[in-house]
Amino acid sequence: MAELSVETSFTSAVVDRTRALKRFALTDAFFRSLTRICAISVLVILGAIMFSLVEGSWLALSTFKLDFVTTEVWNPVTIKFGALSPIYGTLITSFLSMLIAVPLGLGIAIFLTELCPPLLRRPFGIAIELLAGIPSIIYGIWGLFVFAPFLQSHVQPFLIDAFADIPVLSSLFAGPPYGIGILTASLILVIMILPFIVAITRDVFETVPTVLRESAYGLGCTTWEVTRNVVLPFTRVGVIGGCMLALGRALGETMAITFVIGNAHRISGSILAPGTTISATIANEFAEAVGDVYFSALISLGLILFFITFIVLAIARYMLLRLERQAGN
Repeated sequence: MAELSVETSFTSAVVDRTRALKRFALTDAFFRSLTRICAISVLVILGAIMFSLVEGSWLALSTFKLDFVTTEVWNPVTIKFGALSPIYGTLITSFLSMLIAVPLGLGIAIFLTELCPPLLRRPFGIAIELLAGIPSIIYGIWGLFVFAPFLQSHVQPFLIDAFADIPVLSSLFAGPPYGIGILTASLILVIMILPFIVAITRDVFETVPTVLRESAYGLGCTTWEVTRNVVLPFTRVGVIGGCMLALGRALGETMAITFVIGNAHRISGSILAPGTTISATIANEFAEAVGDVYFSALISLGLILFFITFIVLAIARYMLLRLERQAGN
């Protein structure tokens, strides 16, 4: 009887283990299938967006062909549309905003992680991150009624007078002080993308092992030398990723830019002059688009913005892969 009881218990344990393994295998297969469906759904959604943009923009692209991206004429009355001015405005505002925001964001992140007293580190970090929670339309209203008049009264006249005798800069800062314009839009973008750069850069700076910092300080390095030779090389992939995320936000920003850029379909050599961007043009004119060609032209702008963002992110991804390979070597 004892042997029979032991054998029965052993058989029952084997059966229970087999059932558990089957249940685990079924759960794992379900989880694998669910994650695969989620991944494929992203590609399906991306393909659907791409298809709808191409289909909607086909009429305008087939009508104007290459002239659509090489001319700046935008006249709904005569049914002539050229996207060069919105493309130029999108690129120049994003470039100027990144030119200012990247060094400023890196400086803030370095201060928070390397120099800031512990009691002030959290309040400063929270204050900067709160900027990301402000709706873009609030930035636009503030920029139009507060920031733009301040620039018009104090900053832009100073820039015009200061660079009046310098050949290249005189054209770059030429014209009457409108207040609104490309420079104003770029500065608003700086405020909007700064929290992304600071938050991501600060987080990756904190991943640097303490032993590396302490070893560098032990060798007599200054804070600048530790940051340049230890922190930045160790976190360069994350820093570039954060900057590219901020650039994607700058390229696609709509409402804040619409309020302060001036919405003028022309290209000017001065960054003080009004201009427009792709997203601002779509937001301003989509509800008023009358006719198939006009509507298709706006969809074409969306397709162009899609390609610009895709190319920028692809270049960023390629840079990150090269940095990872160099780090591995």
